[in-house]
Amino acid sequence: VQLQASGGGLVQAGGSLRLSCAASGRTFSSYVMGWFRQAPGKEREFVASINGSGWIIRYADFVKGRFTMSRDNAKNTVYLQMNRLKLEDTAVYYCAASLIGGPKAGVYDYWGQGTLVTVSS
Repeated sequence: VQLQASGGGLVQAGGSLRLSCAASGRTFSSYVMGWFRQAPGKEREFVASINGSGWIIRYADFVKGRFTMSRDNAKNTVYLQMNRLKLEDTAVYYCAASLIGGPKAGVYDYWGQGTLVTVSS
């Protein structure tokens, strides 16, 4: 599985961005997809995950009510809609694929290259 993340950019605090992650392969719907982020000088952290059918979505507490993860299996793509962005959301955002899923990065076997989100004041 190859993953290509896109959609990052510069946005003012309070604004919105939508990240996309396109996957290759015919077994996309078998994978739990996750979004993680890594801010400068910090460890990579879990943001959200979605199961293969799209019915089970899990969020980190710090994005609940602001971010929405979704997937379109017909397009082999997952999305992360980010609203009410804060300065502390500035990070490189990575999409990842796992047959197990969950908040731990170690269970994700495939990773995209990351897309930078910068939130300015």
